Amino acid sequence: MDRNTRAIATRLMLAGGVISLSAPAMADFLQDSKANLELRNFYFNRDFRQDNAAQSKQEEWAQGFLLRYESGFTEGSVGVGIDALGLLGVKLDSSPDRAGSGLLLRSRTAPKDAKDEYGELGLTAKVRASKTVLKLGTLQPKLPTILANDSRLLPQTFEGGQLTSLEVDSLTVDAGRLGQVNQRDSTDYQDMAITTTGAKNIVSHHVGSDKFDFASLNYKWTGNLSTGYSYGHLDNFYSQHYVNLTYVLPVAPGQSLKSDLRFARSTGDGGSNVDNRALGAMFTYTLGAHALGLGYQGMSGNTGFAYVNGTDAFLVNFVQIGDFASKDEKSWQARYDYNFAALGIPGLTFMTRYLNGSNIDLGSNRPEGKEWERDTDIGYVIQAGPLKNVGVKWRNATVRSTNFGNDLDENRLIVSYSLPIW
Repeated sequence: MDRNTRAIATRLMLAGGVISLSAPAMADFLQDSKANLELRNFYFNRDFRQDNAAQSKQEEWAQGFLLRYESGFTEGSVGVGIDALGLLGVKLDSSPDRAGSGLLLRSRTAPKDAKDEYGELGLTAKVRASKTVLKLGTLQPKLPTILANDSRLLPQTFEGGQLTSLEVDSLTVDAGRLGQVNQRDSTDYQDMAITTTGAKNIVSHHVGSDKFDFASLNYKWTGNLSTGYSYGHLDNFYSQHYVNLTYVLPVAPGQSLKSDLRFARSTGDGGSNVDNRALGAMFTYTLGAHALGLGYQGMSGNTGFAYVNGTDAFLVNFVQIGDFASKDEKSWQARYDYNFAALGIPGLTFMTRYLNGSNIDLGSNRPEGKEWERDTDIGYVIQAGPLKNVGVKWRNATVRSTNFGNDLDENRLIVSYSLPIW
């Protein structure tokens, strides 16, 4: 029996133990349960604009079904429960010369061919004592050092354990260990690796790791001020310490200034050369329906920023395509948001931003690398009628680079609907 099979068997036995409990103990387990089905229709188009591109474009269309179930907890000082995540992706359009968008699973025997469908079932056993919950099984962590990605048809998931405690007022404590990752276009759990995007100059003697340890503290001092510290360790690759501060300053009725400050220190482990300091700051001024943001991000050290492959990075300039986290890169961002509810169109939102990165160290005898990205999002959620809560979002991005990287034009069209089952 392999590692994945043992993990699934363990979770099924735990689930069976919960279900076999007596009816009185099961009251809260059933009464507090909830389930919903999310339908996600996703069209993805990415054109490669640089000369001699290996592929002219990636273009695929798919339908996703995401069934989420969360039980309550059994009664008593120690309660148990179970969560389930059912995922199914169905190909609507693809071809070998357009595959690779991240929407669909590719064939093992013909890597350029997308499978007609793929899916998985994730189970999570959970135990609650007082205000502390332990989860074992399928996880989607959302912490500064490990942010599960959900930017395609189906989400990225992990196998492991996570403890979340709210025992102290205003303090959230998370700790745990992850063993393997299932990428968003995969059905197989694999060892974790380090990201290789951009020009990070990261070298390691290892291919993968089956151990990511994490711990996080977040304290909310007031309704407007919170601070946090997070630790992450990908065995044989790197250790990372992260501190962050968020403060919202009320300026006048309908006006505020939000400050978001982040700093991370990453060092190598087990033969890796990771050595990075990442500083980020984002300031957003809100005036009624308008929001204007200005951000800065700076990398220093011998490498770029390190994070687990496939995840999101907790960086102020991590956006639709780029992370602006290459070696020695300095980047800035200007962003504008508008909520059309102010004009009597609730549910309609708009965002646009521009980022520019420079000073990228590409190695000896090479000129510095530069890049810029422009993103635009327009989204609408229907507010009433038979199609209430159906959401439509168009995401557009343009990327251009100098001396490294790809030149891209990208469009994503996403239609989604979440249907409560109970």
